[in-house]
Amino acid sequence: MNPNQARLLLVDDEPGILDSLRRLLERDGYVVSCARSAEEALGVLSRETFDVVVTDLRLPHLSGLELLRLARRMSPDTEVILMTAYGQIEDAVEAMKEGAYDFLPKPVKKAALVRTLDKAMERRRLVQENRQLRARLEGAEQEGQLVGQSPAFRHLQDLLRQVASSEATVLLRGESGTGKELAAREIHRRSARAAAPFVAVNCAALPESIIESELFGYVKGAFTGAGADRPGRFRQADGGTLFLDEIGDLAPHLQVKLLRVLQEGEVEPVGADRPAPVNVRLLAATHRNLEEAVAAGRFRADLYYRLNVISITLPPLRERPDDIALLAAHFMGRFNRKNNKQFLGITQEALDVLASHPWPGNVRELENVIERAVVLGRGDFITLEHLPPELTAITPSGGSITLPIGVPMEEIERTMIRETLRFTGGNKQDAARLLGFATRTIYRRLAEEGDGDGGREPGGGEERP
Repeated sequence: MNPNQARLLLVDDEPGILDSLRRLLERDGYVVSCARSAEEALGVLSRETFDVVVTDLRLPHLSGLELLRLARRMSPDTEVILMTAYGQIEDAVEAMKEGAYDFLPKPVKKAALVRTLDKAMERRRLVQENRQLRARLEGAEQEGQLVGQSPAFRHLQDLLRQVASSEATVLLRGESGTGKELAAREIHRRSARAAAPFVAVNCAALPESIIESELFGYVKGAFTGAGADRPGRFRQADGGTLFLDEIGDLAPHLQVKLLRVLQEGEVEPVGADRPAPVNVRLLAATHRNLEEAVAAGRFRADLYYRLNVISITLPPLRERPDDIALLAAHFMGRFNRKNNKQFLGITQEALDVLASHPWPGNVRELENVIERAVVLGRGDFITLEHLPPELTAITPSGGSITLPIGVPMEEIERTMIRETLRFTGGNKQDAARLLGFATRTIYRRLAEEGDGDGGREPGGGEERP
């Protein structure tokens, strides 16, 4: 059986309707089983798994609503669509409250039924994919806050594990937003110092006038306003790990004091007459090119060599596209909890757009995009409409197609699809967005033309005309 074919269970006590719907849907590629009562349907459901149950509301003995309740208990992931010739709004409301995917009036129109089935299948697929992502996330988050599964990410994790067991100073490099502080926390968590403090300082965020006292501390009376001793970040991290982010922004005179700490294992608070010993493992990070800064005289060479015992470069997000879906699901879950939202997942078209974006802001930019989508979005899934315009805009480069008058509409549509696919390099999702189609429509048209790359593709909501 083609894995893209959906398994349907049709339930109706009228043999003519049941047979008609069965033949109609089988011609459209579905795998269909039939039952003439709720009791028979429950027996079938106990033996087989179905993607969607389509049932009449008015059935003898057990009603369609009762079948809905029982079917949802037996197979929570199976979507249920109800049909009725009566169409009372009360029945529709009750069905939706009980978890029905949709409610269709009889006689059911083929286009409406296929469209509803397509959307139900897309929802089922997204729910299952989101469950799989959550399962992978649970394993990842048990090991730390870094999230990923790509080869580049696994290589990074291997390096962090190796250096964690040592006492060596580590210089973490990489673009802004790649997660250098998370990597530093991972090293600390896996080290023998894990029970001691982890203290993080962003050297670029602190004004130069106070960073010396913040790092090294001061004694009472050292300057105006120093009413009591302050230990400073080095002594706060005593026995543990101190992480200095953006160390390339550290002023030259502070570079000298930092070098002394690394060489002598002691700090000299501002205003003190003697140094104080400290036992700290130093981790540092920068997005700057320190080699260029050393060559230009902006960064001390001796300090650079002290810091650069082990250098680890965090890969930018564009080099680990396999992690984007996992990261997006991670952030969606976090912002669901933070904002009391209930998004179930992210549509494939939205994930395709996220995967194709270059992410100059890296993981931090992706986090902001997902937070925006969760806060502003409505519905069960994050879709293209929830993403910022700069991610979803596609700007054609002036391509055009000329067709003579009198060309049949079917031929015009086929030509437009072929030429748009050529323009997008074969990317069906981009072609569908440009043409205003659902992605499924592209696959269907290709299948109708005998294109081997077509066929059924779950998702979308276009009907076969």
